Amino acid sequence: MTDWLILVEAANDIRQSETPHKVMSVTDYLGKPALFEGRRPYVLNLARSYAYKTEGYFASLLAEARGHRVSPSVQTMVELSAKALYAHALPDLNARLREARTKGAPCDAETLFVAFSRSARDGFDRLAREASDWFRAPALEIEFDAKPPHEIVRIRPVPPHKLKDDRRAFFLEAMAAFTKGRASAPKARGPAKWSLAVLVDPNEKTPPSRPSSVKRLMAVAEKMGVDAEILDPTDLPSLAEFDALFIRATTAIDNFTYRFARRAEQEGMPVIDDTTSMLRCTNKVYLKEILEKARLPIPLTEIVDEDTRLDAVFARLGAPTILKAPDGSFGMNMVKAMTIEELRAGAAKMLSESALVIAQAYAPTTFDWRIGVLAGEPLYACRYHMARGHWQIIRHRADGKMTEGAADTLPVEDAPPAVIDAAVRGARLIGDGLYGVDLKQTDAGVVIIEINDNPNLEFDVEGAVLKDELWRRIINWFSERLEARLGAVRR
Repeated sequence: MTDWLILVEAANDIRQSETPHKVMSVTDYLGKPALFEGRRPYVLNLARSYAYKTEGYFASLLAEARGHRVSPSVQTMVELSAKALYAHALPDLNARLREARTKGAPCDAETLFVAFSRSARDGFDRLAREASDWFRAPALEIEFDAKPPHEIVRIRPVPPHKLKDDRRAFFLEAMAAFTKGRASAPKARGPAKWSLAVLVDPNEKTPPSRPSSVKRLMAVAEKMGVDAEILDPTDLPSLAEFDALFIRATTAIDNFTYRFARRAEQEGMPVIDDTTSMLRCTNKVYLKEILEKARLPIPLTEIVDEDTRLDAVFARLGAPTILKAPDGSFGMNMVKAMTIEELRAGAAKMLSESALVIAQAYAPTTFDWRIGVLAGEPLYACRYHMARGHWQIIRHRADGKMTEGAADTLPVEDAPPAVIDAAVRGARLIGDGLYGVDLKQTDAGVVIIEINDNPNLEFDVEGAVLKDELWRRIINWFSERLEARLGAVRR
């Protein structure tokens, strides 16, 4: 997938005999751009200083301009130059530090050395990974306060010439492990032009794409000259080795998917789903406001807080009234209130966890439309039928089991034009990525129920009509944006 290039300021900082990867002086890298024509190396910048306007700083700056993947990035260099610039990360890192000590990590440590997301001391592995997630630098030293509660007082990069004895050995071992297997052996079909990270959660029970569908996606990508590789939630330090990110795990702003998307955007990668789409789509309060402002059709909807007169809401919306938590997904965190008492009970529970919730008039239908929209254009059209004997397409049972209604897929051109038009207009309000717009056809007309940033994609459901063309169009979305970025760099 990539070749590695290690930059040093002096030959003995990292000797060529200590690594199978090419070692080059920072000076040569800066002054000989012609050496990299047609190549996109992964650059490990091991300069002695990352200070502003030093050769180490310019090496990362020019690596980014040349389209090379580089660690550390200029952004990391700037953030680590002053505590005020990395203070935003300290609450999370101190939480990991407290967890480590609660689980038995030693309290007498004054510093922690981290190399390529690995800890040199037992018990601090999670802290090491998270520090490297925040600041993608080859080597970091984390300094702890000598006074209780012994929190982090300093984080700084460590240059290779400062590594001695055990630290140097640990660094070389960690570097070898980090780079091992990441550079693909040459293949007869020729090297892939782009590399795509496909993020999945192997422990997720109901992922947006089953493993068989992800496998189909990767096979199509390979035929298109794109090297797709699966990443799991522990692989954030490896993300920068790729050109683009496709998230196929259920997204939320408080889980690993948001952190992956955020890091991809920092690296300038095209990503589905981007963080803006996550923030917008995972909040039904936002969707209500933006759809109403655009005069798009939605069911009669009101925002409820702790001061709202629920009897008046119930009178306006009628029975049943549907209560929704702002961030619910897969039909969860919803209440179908048949009486004012049920409405009050449901609202009290939801408002104990959120300042605002959504109350919506009930719109009964035998199925929901799901229109996939990619780059502002319709991609697929599905009908998701209600689960047997239930008012939603997914029925969540008390024992934790789920049952789903049947689904069928139509060519986009055979779906009602009003459904397609509303879906496309709604999705364009969110962004330029991939969205699944849920709609209902009622006697009063088409209404948008919600817009999903992480829609299901299964080869035998959403892809039943397009088949492999579904995956080709998504791969092309990434390729077009990568080509445009490369063209901008060349100009």
